[in-house]
Amino acid sequence: MADMSTGGDVPPNMTIYINNLNEKIKLEELKKSLYAVFSQFGKILEVLAFKTLKHKGQAWVVFEDVSSATNALRQMQGFPFYDKPMKIQYAKTKSDVIAKADGTFVPRERRKRHEDRGRKRREQHDANQAGMGLNPAYAGAYGATPPLSQIPYMGGAKSLVPEAPAPPNNILFVQNLPHETTPMMLQMLFCQYAGFKEVRMVEAKPGIAFVEYGDEGQSGVAMQGLQGFKITPQNPMLITYAKK
Repeated sequence: MADMSTGGDVPPNMTIYINNLNEKIKLEELKKSLYAVFSQFGKILEVLAFKTLKHKGQAWVVFEDVSSATNALRQMQGFPFYDKPMKIQYAKTKSDVIAKADGTFVPRERRKRHEDRGRKRREQHDANQAGMGLNPAYAGAYGATPPLSQIPYMGGAKSLVPEAPAPPNNILFVQNLPHETTPMMLQMLFCQYAGFKEVRMVEAKPGIAFVEYGDEGQSGVAMQGLQGFKITPQNPMLITYAKK
């Protein structure tokens, strides 16, 4: 992995550098949470975070285009992520995935003298990290929200779609969540919408959650905004009004 520190005169590019992250959060949860909150701005090619002491509290998110990275930087600056405000800048150098895509991977501008010696070791480290986290090969699976008719049913229609939909109300019922979803991940997604109150998950029933808003108008806006959102490529959210 290239050195991707930041500087004050860094031009806009596809990779954002985030620091001041909560160091107590496990690496895999951190990467999935970052993907969850940043994928609203565009297709993400890679999320990078490392266990090493030097890189604690830091991460990099690589977007497919500069406009997505710019929007993410502007709108998420200072966002309270696990109770700490994010500090976001453009990355100083390209991530390897971008450099390889545009043909500038070797030689790379601004390469430091020690980089040649350490490149192979770092690339192997990146490969190991990619195996543990979000794989760029999945990039094609992300994208536009599919119509509800195309969302696969997991365990039959009865388990996902109520026979008689509940009338609009202030509580949303969210299904088809990956089992590793945490209340904090959902809170960071749903609190972007006005009127958010709380997330409730049922420990005995992984894969579902209830999200409460101030009124049915506010919950309806959130439902529309996040319907089909994918925390992982295989799990588009299915959101309905909760039965009372």
